[in-house]
Amino acid sequence: MRTSRTLGMMMIAPAAIMIFLFFLMPVGLTAIFAMTSMSTATGISGGVWQVTQGAVNRLEGDMPALAEGIAQPRFVVDEEGLAALEALKLKPGYVIELRAEHVGEVFPSRREAERVIKALKDRPSTREVKQISDLFNRSVLNTRFESREALVRSLEKLGFKLTPEERDKVATATYTGWVWTTDNFRMIGNSPDMAQIFLNTAFYVAVTLLLFNVSYALFLAVTTHYMPPTTASVFRAIWLLPRITPVVIYVLMWKWLTWDNGFLSLLMGQFGVPPKNYLLDNSYNAWFFVILINGFIGASMGMLVFSSAIKAIPETQFHASEVDGASRWQQIRYIILPQLRWPILFVTCYQTLSLLASFQEIHLSTRGGPGKATEVWSLAAFHTALNNYTGNLEYGLGAAMALVLVVVGLVLSLIYLRVFRYDTLISKPLIED
Repeated sequence: MRTSRTLGMMMIAPAAIMIFLFFLMPVGLTAIFAMTSMSTATGISGGVWQVTQGAVNRLEGDMPALAEGIAQPRFVVDEEGLAALEALKLKPGYVIELRAEHVGEVFPSRREAERVIKALKDRPSTREVKQISDLFNRSVLNTRFESREALVRSLEKLGFKLTPEERDKVATATYTGWVWTTDNFRMIGNSPDMAQIFLNTAFYVAVTLLLFNVSYALFLAVTTHYMPPTTASVFRAIWLLPRITPVVIYVLMWKWLTWDNGFLSLLMGQFGVPPKNYLLDNSYNAWFFVILINGFIGASMGMLVFSSAIKAIPETQFHASEVDGASRWQQIRYIILPQLRWPILFVTCYQTLSLLASFQEIHLSTRGGPGKATEVWSLAAFHTALNNYTGNLEYGLGAAMALVLVVVGLVLSLIYLRVFRYDTLISKPLIED
């Protein structure tokens, strides 16, 4: 017994390793990244504190006076400026008087600083006043600080007296590295764009699944069941072409069909209709072709699964029903459909998860357009994390969107198991053969 158990563990070990490496680990890493603010702006390692214009904009809501002050240069009479003034070799009295009476003073504007410089006993010229004031021009804007303490010291040197709470807000707004946060999910919940993308995804999955991946696939399977074997095999092989064709070539064929110089435009031009891009002309046309492109691929898989399941039904049942005078529709309703609950459950679950996660056909055909009319959740996550138009790839937000997709897929799978009464499907039959 122990040997058999050990052998069984050894045989299942490769599958367990594959599940861990290609499912559990990616999901776990996605969950970890979803709790961060990681992006190309922050990097994937520790960041610095930098007062950028974006940081100033973030501070305007809570501390408008501080944000305005940080955005403008200040003039500080310090030893660095005095040393530079000595190097200019102007009148030595300038340095002596400024060091004795004004060192450490902070002026919020050039005008106030120059007013003090003009009042020096040696009376500098207008040109010298400009030169001297430039030496004391100080700003933290676009300056990098390796630590929070260095940033706070520089602000205090410029005359900003910050409370501990204000220091925290400034440090948060100016930090360029990633931090642990739940703001990604808050952003997803509050964004109207995310709501529209969610509705797009629900529409895309529901319509494609119901019309093609299940219903039309079942129609193809039942239809080919009643065909002669050779004809049925040829027909199924034709419907497999969309699935086995490389996706780039497959989508290019649809583009040739729908572009303004494609087949549809050439055909409609014979009736006086001006050429147009039917794929991106409007959102209705875009959705029509997106569903067709994906539906033809999905229908082929369901057709194979359902056809195999129908083949497994004993032929004696069909012969007996024909003896009893059953019609084809009655055979479908009372013999085929009741015995396809398992295959229908599998195809529905698998194709739902596949539609939720796949985006390559939409990306290659419409790129989510026109506008964002056909932007689905997985494509939006891809654009957010790996390929957006602004250049700032938001890894954390993209991971959070992917994690939401995982949760939705799990919830839908549980619902399917309940609707198809999974417990009865795996229960022992009441009458053993």
